[in-house]
Amino acid sequence: MISHVTVLTNPKSGHGNAPHAGEKAVARFQELGIDVTGIVGRDAAHARELVDEALTRDTDALVVVGGDGVIRLALQALARNDIPLGIVPAGTGNDHAREYGLPTADPVAAVDIIAAGHTETVDLGLIKGADGTSTWFGTVAATGFDSLVSDRVNRMSWPHGRMRYNVALVAEISQLRPLPFRLVLDGEREIVTDLTLVAFGNTRSYGGGMLITPGANHSDGLLDVTMVGASSRAKLIRLFPTVFKGTHVNLSQVRTARARTITVDSPGINAYADGDYACPLPAEISAVPGALKIIVPQPA
Repeated sequence: MISHVTVLTNPKSGHGNAPHAGEKAVARFQELGIDVTGIVGRDAAHARELVDEALTRDTDALVVVGGDGVIRLALQALARNDIPLGIVPAGTGNDHAREYGLPTADPVAAVDIIAAGHTETVDLGLIKGADGTSTWFGTVAATGFDSLVSDRVNRMSWPHGRMRYNVALVAEISQLRPLPFRLVLDGEREIVTDLTLVAFGNTRSYGGGMLITPGANHSDGLLDVTMVGASSRAKLIRLFPTVFKGTHVNLSQVRTARARTITVDSPGINAYADGDYACPLPAEISAVPGALKIIVPQPA
């Protein structure tokens, strides 16, 4: 039974819409007689400190109001913890919400699901960098072209919002080049080849609904791996629309695999997870079975 929740809000999620969603969520919790402790950090590091402190006290769930980035922050505290994650989606991508069938435009409906308290135990991904860092992720880890675009976005101060990503995307396509990759799957199968990108999916989508690993199952103890071969600019541009349907995996330049643990290296390439920077390659990326309890809609 849910009687007390800790609510973490990212004020920047959804182009600043998260505080409004958070107000609606808190009001609904109070209507239902559920006690609320609110957390709003000055930055990611401060928010993590507040979350860690809150989890030392009695709480029935950590509720995140925001998008995949702030959910990723919460996962670092909740992985292998019995306290479940509740999500009030208020981001721009909302890929976690999409995976678990949560309402993306109705904070009140999301709170009602949390109040019902039905949980599912699911897998998480874990990235261990050669630099000693470890990062949990819930959706997809990306390396290659995707991470180069993200690197460029992080270096840019203009334009703002989604347009910044679009500008970075065009710039990286104009400089497209084959990237040498070495992957080892479960310590046995080695793949050494030039690729455009490699994605490792605990769930099916990233980037706001792109089904980069369309066959991924968040409870099978495995990561789905999508490898896009070294393609021309024209082929890569034609591939993008198919990713939203997941049909890109049928194209000749795309290979797929499944594994519990993958070591991956490509000189000068960074890994991103749930849309945020994780670490430079090389890295070990694994599926960790049953690492998270998440509140989901009750089965019909």
